[in-house]
Amino acid sequence: MMPIRDMVIFPHMMTPFVVGRESSVRALEEALTGDRKIFLATQHDASVDEPSADDIFEVGTIGNIVQSVKMPDGNIKVLVEGIERGRATEINDEDGFFVATVQTGRTHLDLTPQVEGLMQRVHTLFEQYVKLQQSLNYETMAASVRADEPAKLADTIAANLQLSIEEKQALLDVFDPESRLSQVADVLDLAIEKLNMDRTIQSRVKRQMEKAQKEYYLNEKIKAIQKELGKGEKSEYDELKKKIEAAGMPKDVLDKSLQELKKLEAMPPMSAESTVSRNYLDWLLAVPWKKRSKEIRSLEHAEQILNEDHYGLEKIKERILEFLAVRQLVKNPKGSILCFVGPPGVGKTSLGQSIAKATGRKFVRMSLGGVRDEAEIRGHRRTYIGALPGQVIQSMKKAGTKNPVFMLDEIDKMASDFRGDPASALLEVLDPEQNTSFQDHYLDVEYDLSQVLFVATANVLDTIPGPLQDRMEIIRLHGYTEVEKLEIARQYLVKKQREGNGLTEDQFSIDDSALKSIIRYYTREAGVRNLEREIGNVGRKIARRVVQNGPEHTEKVTGETVEDLLGTAKFRDSEVQAASEVGLVTGLAWTSVGGTILQTEVQVLEGKGKMSATGQLGDVMKESAEAALTYIRSRANHLGLTKDFYRHIDIHVHVPEGATPKDGPSAGITIATGLASALTKIKVRRDIAMTGEITLRGKVLPIGGLKEKLLAAHRAGIFEAVLPADNRKDLADLPDLIKNTMKLHFVEQMDEVLKIALEEKLTALDEDTPAVLANVIPPVMPASHPAHQ
Repeated sequence: MMPIRDMVIFPHMMTPFVVGRESSVRALEEALTGDRKIFLATQHDASVDEPSADDIFEVGTIGNIVQSVKMPDGNIKVLVEGIERGRATEINDEDGFFVATVQTGRTHLDLTPQVEGLMQRVHTLFEQYVKLQQSLNYETMAASVRADEPAKLADTIAANLQLSIEEKQALLDVFDPESRLSQVADVLDLAIEKLNMDRTIQSRVKRQMEKAQKEYYLNEKIKAIQKELGKGEKSEYDELKKKIEAAGMPKDVLDKSLQELKKLEAMPPMSAESTVSRNYLDWLLAVPWKKRSKEIRSLEHAEQILNEDHYGLEKIKERILEFLAVRQLVKNPKGSILCFVGPPGVGKTSLGQSIAKATGRKFVRMSLGGVRDEAEIRGHRRTYIGALPGQVIQSMKKAGTKNPVFMLDEIDKMASDFRGDPASALLEVLDPEQNTSFQDHYLDVEYDLSQVLFVATANVLDTIPGPLQDRMEIIRLHGYTEVEKLEIARQYLVKKQREGNGLTEDQFSIDDSALKSIIRYYTREAGVRNLEREIGNVGRKIARRVVQNGPEHTEKVTGETVEDLLGTAKFRDSEVQAASEVGLVTGLAWTSVGGTILQTEVQVLEGKGKMSATGQLGDVMKESAEAALTYIRSRANHLGLTKDFYRHIDIHVHVPEGATPKDGPSAGITIATGLASALTKIKVRRDIAMTGEITLRGKVLPIGGLKEKLLAAHRAGIFEAVLPADNRKDLADLPDLIKNTMKLHFVEQMDEVLKIALEEKLTALDEDTPAVLANVIPPVMPASHPAHQ
């Protein structure tokens, strides 16, 4: 017996190998002197030079020595043919070599259809394996496995498979031909799957390598061509350096750019870090560092443009002209931050464009509605994949100059969440003291925003944080009067819709009576957006008629023909009640979309002193109702009511349009008037509206949004209003239309309101009596107490 290493010899297999170990040489010589038979078994560990019986697998192959040649170095090259497998039952060491007692296990297998099918499957799998395994010759292998015996087929294929020693030994250990054949089929299945996978991966890697090699080749070729043209290899970096030096960057930014360029030169062109570095340099070069728009300093020119683009808005125009005047007198003025606050459709956004046009600056707009991520303002750090600068720097790149008009649209609609608070990030941008050194996370250098004219727009101020409001100059844009809307429609909207619908002036004209009808009966708004929409609606209908009747079709829209085009009127000419009623008062309210009127109802029922308020009223409005009731109770004797009237009744205050939330203290006098009317059964004048906060002692306190509220009353056809005396100072802001057409009562006490609003006079209110309840419980402290004195 001879132990062999690093190979497994199968029956029916011709195997050449070299014998060098002394024990193996002696065993070989002993076999050659006899019947030339030798038992070949594989070692467990190939590194063991002198193996014992335990280091050798039990199952091996009995072989016939076909040829042996002694080599000059003393080794013997031998060719052995495997005859059959055998199991060593005993291994002994005799005279320096192994002698084994071997038990063979010859088994005959009939060629049943099942065995033949298995053989056919093994043949097919082996063919696939040989085709995939490039190291094997297909013709040679196909010829070598043409065996009719299952045992011989299994052994021949097993001998030619590229498997590990352990896997081959496992196949040699199987004596039953059918089991061995089945096991060979499984091994082939697995080997084919691995080879397919290897081939897929190899082809993919090859494609990638080919692409990389192609790119490398082309890059090298470009370099060679540039060299031939005299540009040299470093021309790209030299060009970048020239651009950096010509960009007009501050010294610290210039140093950082040159440092980044040095790093870029040292990097391989194909590396990912190289792309990041190049993008960063591109952004530094794209941002305007010294380029400015040449400003138009002519006040007359600016005024002309503002008047052409917008009707009214005198205060805004004055502020812009003041800004331009200061720019002429001061060399380096600080940047201005204006905030236009007003209802939708009054022209806030378009006003920003007009400012840019009037001053000759570039205009960029950034919408902040729904922005929740602080990185939208400041950008991401370069460590993040796909990082970019924030919208402020991106907009500056878009503007291309360092002094554009920068509009921050819908600044009141920002929100905050786990990604940070964008409103806080804007504090630095909108502070003239800080924005000279604004730092974007991506650029990571200081950028000067002080020459930018920031214009923010908002519908309401409540949702803008206090510190942000403090950094802006708030300019309020109020709603338009009917006369202003008529002028805007005549000068701008009709022309715009005519062009938008492809019509000429002859084909589509609209007179003032038609515009007034649309304003009164089809829109009810502070701005002119719906008015423009309705004019567009008319234009589309006329456009259809022009297409149907031919281009010579002309149409003039008048007040009589508007209804044919727009259908039934959406609003009444006046929202004044048909008749005065008990407990029904018209209040004035202010909302984010302008002013509106609120019909407030008060109903008194038999009950036990309970008071309820409905119509989605907020806490402040409910408290106003409580305060109004307390005032009424304090004036019970002057209103002709019994001292304990409230104990036997329930009071219900309701503000219609119950689905709309309402809040604020300015409905105080409205609710108090309704209570007084409902309790005294005296009707409230239907043609009067009111607004004002009430105190427990009946004082009328000032309110906000006066212009919007009076415009709403005027739109609704109410031309008399009761207002707090402290609001008299706001008269200067009111349009002449309101001053000339409305009768305004300024009051200090609730008693005055009742005298004006109730249809019948309460003589007891004229008596100069303090507003105190007759049945108030006197203080329990003695008269000598300091509080009385």
